[in-house]
Amino acid sequence: MLSTKGEDFRTFWTEYHLCSLTTPRPNGAPHVVPVGVTLDVGTATARVIASRGSRKVRNVLAAGDGGALVAVCQVDGARWSTLEGRAFVRQSAEEVEDAVRRYAERYRQPRPNPERVVIEIAVTRVLGSV
Repeated sequence: MLSTKGEDFRTFWTEYHLCSLTTPRPNGAPHVVPVGVTLDVGTATARVIASRGSRKVRNVLAAGDGGALVAVCQVDGARWSTLEGRAFVRQSAEEVEDAVRRYAERYRQPRPNPERVVIEIAVTRVLGSV
């Protein structure tokens, strides 16, 4: 699905841009926070590193085994892109290390955090101008 989006799309998701992540609170209200996002175009997987106890992680976990419907968005002037999909929390050392490596490639090496987990988003829909 994402592989047909073209080089401008791929480039946009590797440039340094902060994003927003929208997760549903248990009462259904949206929770929107700034995050760094990495995107694996080949597998249509977006990743957000986070602390285990953060509200965004708790929101995804509260959705249960089926995951939470979420969106990540980034904007640069008239260029923008939103990825929608189902999110799950990943906690294995291998998954966290992989997500940290990807984050460091796009942004910077994050500070050590023994409570780090990964919000992994299976992208099912793309909106945007790129």
